[in-house]
Amino acid sequence: MRRFLPFVAVIMLALAGGWIARGRSGGRSPSANSPRELQSLKVTILSTMLADEGIGEWGFAALVEADGKRILFDTGARPNTVLENAKELKIDLSGVQDVILSHFHGDHTTGLMTLRSDLSKSNPAALSRAHVGKGIFLERRGRTSDPMYIPNPMIAMKKEYEATGGKFIEHDKPEEIQPGMWLTGPVPRVYPEKNYPGGIEVAKGEGWAEDEVPEDQALVFNTPRGLVLLTGCGHAGIINTLQYARKFIRPAPVEAALGGFHLFNAKDETLDWTADKLKEFGIVQILGAHCTGIESVYRLRQRLGLSRRTCVVGTVGAVFDLKDGIHTGPIAQ
Repeated sequence: MRRFLPFVAVIMLALAGGWIARGRSGGRSPSANSPRELQSLKVTILSTMLADEGIGEWGFAALVEADGKRILFDTGARPNTVLENAKELKIDLSGVQDVILSHFHGDHTTGLMTLRSDLSKSNPAALSRAHVGKGIFLERRGRTSDPMYIPNPMIAMKKEYEATGGKFIEHDKPEEIQPGMWLTGPVPRVYPEKNYPGGIEVAKGEGWAEDEVPEDQALVFNTPRGLVLLTGCGHAGIINTLQYARKFIRPAPVEAALGGFHLFNAKDETLDWTADKLKEFGIVQILGAHCTGIESVYRLRQRLGLSRRTCVVGTVGAVFDLKDGIHTGPIAQ
């Protein structure tokens, strides 16, 4: 019996080694049941307020390149912004077939028809599939005449887009749209992160209710370093979104949060609470663009103990790369 003990000990050690945490990969070893991971990820901002080159605007759009797949996330506030910025940055979008619209607001959706019309001249399939969250086509009303919100611009755009041969794909739950890339669909509101415009109502059932932008959705990337979040405005709340993603993907650390978080008018106590929750998630990098707010980015940086390289304001042309981190324009450095 004794002669087998060393062999058994070796086997036990080997088995134990299989469960040792793999750095920032969330402590999981590869297995048939493990969620798939992206090995390469690059996100380039094509629409936001701050610009060293190109056109700055109150809007958001970003090109995602992940393991050879290219997806456009949101389409900017003005018809030509993303198209012109892509040309100036020498980015060819004609090969991109899928576009994700984070929510119905015009500062994220207005560029869709211009892009579809222009790019389809060289590739009929360009931006021919639009992924949206359930609720994006609901009627809205409110104390505003701003066409960004009232009437819902997506109602008319649906007919125009489909007339070009485009197809809307409506999501009501999380879906892995390619290995390691997850679309959240509508996000449960566990925490009261009320960071959406007031005074607007949405048609629900037989009546009207406060418009909390129920269709708001985000992209989450599962990588060996942890989760990477990309949001348009994050109206569902960055903490709600990350907590949700860590449930349906895996409870991994958060390598980065990118995009708009709608914190530009948040009070200091709200920003501190947000930073403390992000710290619990082990966040490493933040690229705060669009409605995040410049002062809010600085407050998060200070509270989280991050640096001018790891917590920065996004600019047109700013890049997050899984391998090399964040590179933003000189004006934001």
